[in-house]
Amino acid sequence: MSRSLDTLLRPSLLAVAIALCTPLASSQLIAAEQASSVRAYNLPAAPLSTTLNQIASQGGLTLSLNPSLAAGKTSAPVNGQYDAAGALSAALRGTGLQLEQSGTGTYTLIAVPEGVMALPETSVIGVENTESAWGPVEGYTATRTAAGTKTDTALVEAPRSISVATRQQMDDRSVHSLDDAVRYMPGITASSYGSDTRADWLRVRGFEPTQFLDGLPLPKGVYANPKQETWNLDRLALLRGPASSVYGQTPPGGLLDMVSRRPSDVQSSEIQLQYGSDNHRQINFASTGKIDDAGQFLYGLSGVVRDSGTQVDHVDNKRYNIAPSLTWNIDDDTKFTLLTQFTRDDTGITSQFLPVQGTKIDMPFGKVSHHKNLGDPDWEYYDRTYYALGYAFEHRLNDVWQFKQNLRYTKSELSFQSLTPGSYPYTQVDNAGNVGRTSTSVNEDISQFAVDNNFQADFATGDIRHTLLLGLDHQRSNNNYTSIFGDGLTTNVLNPIYGQPIVRPARSTAFYDYEQKTNQTGLYVQDQMALDQWRLTLGGREDWVHTGTKFINKADATNTDRDKAFSGNAALSYVFDSGFVPYISYAESFQPTSGADASSTESLKPTEGKQWELGIKYQPPGSKTLLSAAVYDLTQKNVSVSSFVNGVSITSQTGEVKVKGLELEATSDVTENLKVIAAYTLAKSEVQNGVDKGNRLQLMPNQQASLWTDYTWHSGVLDGFGIGGGVRYTGNTYGDKANTWLGKADAYTVFDASVHYDLGRLDNSLKGASLALNATNLFDKDYISTCDSFYCYYGDQRSVVASATYKW
Repeated sequence: MSRSLDTLLRPSLLAVAIALCTPLASSQLIAAEQASSVRAYNLPAAPLSTTLNQIASQGGLTLSLNPSLAAGKTSAPVNGQYDAAGALSAALRGTGLQLEQSGTGTYTLIAVPEGVMALPETSVIGVENTESAWGPVEGYTATRTAAGTKTDTALVEAPRSISVATRQQMDDRSVHSLDDAVRYMPGITASSYGSDTRADWLRVRGFEPTQFLDGLPLPKGVYANPKQETWNLDRLALLRGPASSVYGQTPPGGLLDMVSRRPSDVQSSEIQLQYGSDNHRQINFASTGKIDDAGQFLYGLSGVVRDSGTQVDHVDNKRYNIAPSLTWNIDDDTKFTLLTQFTRDDTGITSQFLPVQGTKIDMPFGKVSHHKNLGDPDWEYYDRTYYALGYAFEHRLNDVWQFKQNLRYTKSELSFQSLTPGSYPYTQVDNAGNVGRTSTSVNEDISQFAVDNNFQADFATGDIRHTLLLGLDHQRSNNNYTSIFGDGLTTNVLNPIYGQPIVRPARSTAFYDYEQKTNQTGLYVQDQMALDQWRLTLGGREDWVHTGTKFINKADATNTDRDKAFSGNAALSYVFDSGFVPYISYAESFQPTSGADASSTESLKPTEGKQWELGIKYQPPGSKTLLSAAVYDLTQKNVSVSSFVNGVSITSQTGEVKVKGLELEATSDVTENLKVIAAYTLAKSEVQNGVDKGNRLQLMPNQQASLWTDYTWHSGVLDGFGIGGGVRYTGNTYGDKANTWLGKADAYTVFDASVHYDLGRLDNSLKGASLALNATNLFDKDYISTCDSFYCYYGDQRSVVASATYKW
C-alpha cells in the first residue's frame, strides 16, 4: 500500500475498529499525549455512536464501545476548545453514560452509577467555549460567527474571508462610527469622503457593502439611510465577497453583519462620559440583567446622547439614541427577544464638497481651509429620525430541528437643505475666491418590513454530519424621495457670506420626485457537511424582486421592473489537528439597481457578480490567535458603461469589472496583557469595457496596511495601566472613473494612540471606574481623502477624546 493511500485510509480503519469494539493496543503514554491535544470542535447533536467514533478517530483515542449502550441515544452538541477526552465527555452530557479509562489508556463507555448526578471532574480536560455567534466576545479574538452562513460556525472553519470587531476592540479604540470600527480590517476602505456625520462611506473589495443588523438588511435609500450607532453593538463582522446565496440582493464586494447588544442574565451596568476635540460631549450608557429571580425575563438598555461640534465651522453633530431590549425565556427550548431602537440626528455636512481650485489646483488666493463652511448655517439643516421595532425568535423542535425567525419594521425620515459650490470646470472659483453655489432641498422617508424564517437541522447520514438550513425571507420597502435644486447665490471660499436671502424653489420644479415600492422574496437552502476533517458547504437561493416607481414630477408616470435571479455558493476545506484550515470557495451575487432615474422610461438589469477565493486560516489549538490569508478573483457584470458610437455617447450594460487581491489578517489575544490586530491588502481592479477600459475602480487603493496593539499591566507598579497604538496606511486612489490627475488622491499614513487606567487597581473603593484618552491622527497629518475631479474631501484631522467610565 502506498504511503499516501495509507494516510488516507488510516482514520477510516481506526473508526471501523472502534465500531467493531476491537480496541487498538497503545501505551498509556501515547494515549495521554494524544488526549492532551486541544482543538476546536463544532459538532451538532447527532446519533451518539457516530459522534463518539468521530471524536475518537480525530483524537487518536482507543475507545471500547458497547453498541447496546449507545443505541437510540443522541449526543449533546460539542462546541468549543477541548482535548479528545474532554470532547467525548461533553458529547455524553445528558445520556446517562460516562467514560472510564483503563490502566493502559483505553477508554470504555459505562452507565453512570445510580444516584450520581454529574460526570467525574477528571473526565473533562478541555474547557468549553461558551461564545455564541450572536453574543459578546471576551477580548479581541472571536471564535464563532454566523456571517455568510446564518448558522453558529467556528470562525476558523468558515470557508470565507471574515473579520470581526469585538466590543473590547471598539471600546479600546473609542469607536464612534462604522468607519472607525472597520479601519483595522483588510479589504475595506473607510471614510472615503472623510468623516461624515451623515453616513459611513465604505468600500469592500471595491464595492459599497450592504449593512445587516441582527440578520436583516437595513433600509437603503438615497440619503435617509440609518447611520448605525456602534455603542449598541456586541460585535460587527465583515464578510468579504459575494453572499447572495444566503442573503439575497447584495453587492459582490461583501457585507457588514452587525449584532445588537442583547439582554443577559448577568447583572451589569455601565455609564461613560466623554469630552474631546471640537467640544465633543457624549454620554454612553448600558444596563442588563434579570427582571425576575428565575431569569425568565431579562432586560437590556443602551443608548447615546451626543452634543458636539465638528472640524467644520458651524456644523454640529447631535445625536439622541436609545435601544431597549427584552428577552422572554419561554421554556428551555424557546426564546423571544424584543429589539427596538430610536435615533434622532441633528447635524450637517462635514465633507463640504470643497472646490478642486484651492485644494488640488493652486490658486492666487491660496488654500481653502479645512474648517471653512462654504454653505450657510442660517439656511442649512440636516434632520433625521430613525426607529426600529423587531424581534428574534428561536425554538428547538427536537434534537434535530430548530426554527428561527427574525423580524423588523424600520422607519427613517430625513429633511435637509444644503448649499454646494458649483462643480469644476462648469462653475469656477475666481482669483479672489468667489464662487457660485447650488441649493439642494431634500425630503425622503423610507419604511421597511423585513422577515427571515429558517429551519436548521443537525443530523448525520452515516459518517457525514450535516447542518442543513432551509429559509424563506421577505422584505417590503417604500421610499418617497423629493430633491429640488435652486440658486445658492455666491459666496467666498476665504470669507464665507452668511445670511443671504436664499429661496427654496417650489416642489413643482423638483428634479427628483418619486415614490418607489419594492417587494423581494427569497428561498434558500444550504448544507454544511463534515466527514472526518473535511468540510463541504453547498448552497443556493432563488430571489424574486418587484419594483414599482411612480414619478410625481412626470405627471405620475409609472415604471415597473420584475427581476429574478439564482445565486449559488460552494466551499471545500480541511481542518488539520494542528489548527490549519485551507479552503477554496466559489460564490455569486446579484443586485438590482436602486433608486430611480430622472427618466420614467429607463430600467436597468441587476448587476451580477462571481468570485473564486483560495485561503488558509490558522488557530493554534487552545489559543486566542487567528491568522488568515486569502487570494480572490472577483468579477461584476451588467455594469453600466458609456461608449462613443459615431461621436455620440451611448450608455449600455455591457460593462464588466474585475478585482483581484491578496488579504492578510492577524488577530490575537497574545497574553492576558497584550492584544494585537494586523492587516494587509494588495488589490488590483480594472474596468473591462467602455471609454474607461483599463482604469481602476473609484475609491479603491491598491495597497493598505494597518497595525493596532494594546498592552495592559495586571501586576507590579503599573498594575491597571495600559497603552495602545496604531498605524494605518492607505494607498493612492482615484475618485473619478477617468482616473485623471484631478481625481487622484495621494497615499497617506496616520497614527492613532490611547492610554487607559483602571482606577480600581489604585483603591478597591474605586472598583469599576476607569479613565481613558484616545487620539486619532495623532500627529495631525494633513491629507486629502478623495478627489472626484469636481471636488476634494479632506481626511480627518487630529481628534483627542477623554472618557471616564464606571461599571457596576
